[in-house]
Amino acid sequence: MVGEPTMDDIMHPGWDSDRDPSFPDAPHYWTPAAATNAAAETGLELGADHWDAVRALQSYYARHEDGHVHVRELHDALEERFHAKGGIRYLYQLFPGGPLAQGCRLAGLEPPAGATDPGFGSVE
Repeated sequence: MVGEPTMDDIMHPGWDSDRDPSFPDAPHYWTPAAATNAAAETGLELGADHWDAVRALQSYYARHEDGHVHVRELHDALEERFHAKGGIRYLYQLFPGGPLAQGCRLAGLEPPAGATDPGFGSVE
């Protein structure tokens, strides 16, 4: 561990020893199996593109450790990250429940306030 310990380090010592190296920014309690199971419950089968989006969401949240994730900034970051594939429209194809709301849930993240607004990444 480099630098000051985070609250996760204090509350869950040694948790990163079981961490999946494919998901370096995943929350300590999250596993790919849990995401796969949650997706299956909604009729979604996760493929490589879904996992890429999950990693992007986890990375974004990891860069905002203060917990202040704003729906518009996350929306814009995803639009930029996936622009070459179609941006948010592409992400709606992957996550019919909304790239912010459904995507965050599958990534083990709390969707930002307002993520259930249809204009900001959810049709639930």
